[in-house]
Amino acid sequence: MSKELEENIMGALENVIDPELGIDIVNLGLVYGVSINEEGFCTVTMTLTSMGCPLAGHIEADIRRALADIPEIKELKVEIVWNPPWGKDKMSRYAKIALGIPD
Repeated sequence: MSKELEENIMGALENVIDPELGIDIVNLGLVYGVSINEEGFCTVTMTLTSMGCPLAGHIEADIRRALADIPEIKELKVEIVWNPPWGKDKMSRYAKIALGIPD
């Protein structure tokens, strides 16, 4: 995947807001990686802030909407993983400031 395509995908994912925290999933550190093969099959590997997150379906639907306009993506899989576990250390400085968490 080209650096430009990766930046486009990550930029689009910054429009996906975690409804509970009001911060995008990229700055929250929930997106662990993205990959796309030559056929356009894209995988977004991510986690959630908690295992029982009732908004997983909502977030996945928002990811699908956010990436729908990227022509290189023909098919999308959102893979939820629990390892490594998410923690505040994965958040960007921006997210920590926005949520009032000391850096």
